[in-house]
Amino acid sequence: MLKLKNITKVFNKGTVNESSLFTNFSFEVKRGEFVSVVGSNGSGKTTMLNIISGTLPIDGGSVELEGRDITRLPEFRRAAVIGRVFQDPTVGTVPGMTILENLSLAANKGSPYNFCFALDRKKSTEFRELVSSLGLGLEDKMNVPVGLLSGGQRQALSLFMSTMTDIDLLLLDEHTAALDPRTAETIMTLTDTIVKDKKLTAVMVTHNLRYAVSYGNRMIMMHKGEVVLDKSGEEKDAVVTDDLLDIFNEISIECGN
Repeated sequence: MLKLKNITKVFNKGTVNESSLFTNFSFEVKRGEFVSVVGSNGSGKTTMLNIISGTLPIDGGSVELEGRDITRLPEFRRAAVIGRVFQDPTVGTVPGMTILENLSLAANKGSPYNFCFALDRKKSTEFRELVSSLGLGLEDKMNVPVGLLSGGQRQALSLFMSTMTDIDLLLLDEHTAALDPRTAETIMTLTDTIVKDKKLTAVMVTHNLRYAVSYGNRMIMMHKGEVVLDKSGEEKDAVVTDDLLDIFNEISIECGN
């Protein structure tokens, strides 16, 4: 479904600060997998998401999605089939526009924009019913500018908007890291529900080891641009948070920390 083949990524190429993060790195995600990705800072987690989404060009290798080579496809083209939720709740929405207007934009992702009314009574009613399923009371704030919502409400809306159209892949980039613990739990529960109900393929980067253990059907740990742990199915179900902590400690000792 998703294939990264022999990826090479060099930063600050040709300078004294040149460094290589990925060297012939390969990684595959099967259709329907919900993969949790953990690892220390600089391990390549977010860089991998940036490569998949097209935000970051590569120096070698290829990226395939649903059998199509998208290596040279620009980010805005990939966005038609790849949804992404960022760590910052303000990134995924337009703050000066209302919830209704934001939803209307999201519903038209990947479609041509012609001269027509963006909103009508039928759509407004449909969007209100959809938003009510989030259980956050946003259906009563459809005409409120998104910039006035709380961080958790905006992140829930971003998550919902990123999956409104048919996408091949959902990328979650530490999407609960900026939220308070209670709100983070709400967003993770919502994430799990959306991924399962829509039968999505998802890759979630997180620093929360408990979330990595509790959610998804596959978990990987990255270190220095390589996958050092890959568990799925029953093997993943058997992993506990302390197991991951032990591996982190071993890596830390190897690195001289």
